[in-house]
Amino acid sequence: MSMLIPRERRELAPGAVHVPDWLTERQQRELVKACRGWATGPVPIRHTRLPRGGVMSVQTVCLGWHWQPYQYTRIAGDVNGRRVAELPDWLADLGRRAVADAYRDRADRDRPDQDQDQDQGWLRGSDYAPDAALVNFYDDRATMGMHQDKDEHSSAPVVSLSIGDSCLFRFGNTVDRNQPYTDVRLLSGDLFVFGGPSRFAYHGVPKVYPGTGDPATGLTGGRLNVTLRETGLKG
Repeated sequence: MSMLIPRERRELAPGAVHVPDWLTERQQRELVKACRGWATGPVPIRHTRLPRGGVMSVQTVCLGWHWQPYQYTRIAGDVNGRRVAELPDWLADLGRRAVADAYRDRADRDRPDQDQDQDQGWLRGSDYAPDAALVNFYDDRATMGMHQDKDEHSSAPVVSLSIGDSCLFRFGNTVDRNQPYTDVRLLSGDLFVFGGPSRFAYHGVPKVYPGTGDPATGLTGGRLNVTLRETGLKG
């Protein structure tokens, strides 16, 4: 749901870009429908159990590769022993468009050494090749603690799409979970991409705002967060 006052594209830190209202209402409805299908299997949505016995408050279903703390596998040994669903081409294409729009193809435009760009995580949208997606569902009590996405063997950007209730998204530094960090409210349809120098920044979701989503998306409550990434794995 868009605010009446237009929200501007914002770079929170080098490589960390928030693009408001990036997904159309139709795209959000299509993603909600797809997520409902993915949630039923072959590996169904679940609350991930952590190594020390804790259980994450968000529910997660994976595509392409199955994530469990702290590794990726093709087989969901911690759920039902089945292979996860493939990452659909149309979703990978959406990720490529997201990177191109967020970075405005920065690697092409204003950085002279493209080989160095790729070493540092700067990619043209057309070069982005996501092979995994984590789909997280937040109910009104779910949160996500500050963490780094560092189980991938790749420094390619992470693409994050939000649908449903808005949330407080906290984007931090690459050193630890403490300040400095920046809080931004992500609304339904928003895009957030972090790569380059910000690829391994700590980030989290301390709060979801119930009742702030638009039922026209097909989601009557809660927040869906679809994150795309390159694992850098083979097989």
